[in-house]
Amino acid sequence: MKRHRIGAVLALCWVLAAATASASPALEFTLQGRAQLAFTPGDDVGGLVVDTLRQAKTQILVQAYSLTHRAIAAALVAARQRGVEVQVIADREQDRTVATSRIGYLAEHGVSVYLDGEHAAAHNKVMIVDNGQPGATVITGSFNFTTAAQYRNAENLLILHGNPLLAEAYAANWRRHRSHSLPLRP
Repeated sequence: MKRHRIGAVLALCWVLAAATASASPALEFTLQGRAQLAFTPGDDVGGLVVDTLRQAKTQILVQAYSLTHRAIAAALVAARQRGVEVQVIADREQDRTVATSRIGYLAEHGVSVYLDGEHAAAHNKVMIVDNGQPGATVITGSFNFTTAAQYRNAENLLILHGNPLLAEAYAANWRRHRSHSLPLRP
């Protein structure tokens, strides 16, 4: 029994050491540009996201735990149809279990969709708009891109415009998750 406990303790120490060794330091940026902040219930957070997506010129990268908000999904498809590169990484389980998920709709309308099943939850709620451009924008916060987040939940949304270094940091994280995500075929 003691030998088993010692082995378990050593294994736990190895896991913690490996996790600590692979953790990278927090990134720090001087903020520039402008910010928009909104809360639900009360603010039209979905409308702010749609307005931002309508202004996209070159690219929209999305990480979504859940995406059921019809207007946001339609804005992503409209961006794709006007020539903007749109790529979405979604949580595999949410796509599989949420009946109102719009992920399949996106794929059916030409949006590149990938499913992330590498984690217990691919819980990011991020959009990076026009990465690599001076006006690059990051959308983030607790707001899932869902109808429930707009009308039933207490959520927050932060839109950071015009900070290319911040956008690239989010895009680099997006690319890390894309590397282990699998494409969804319509």
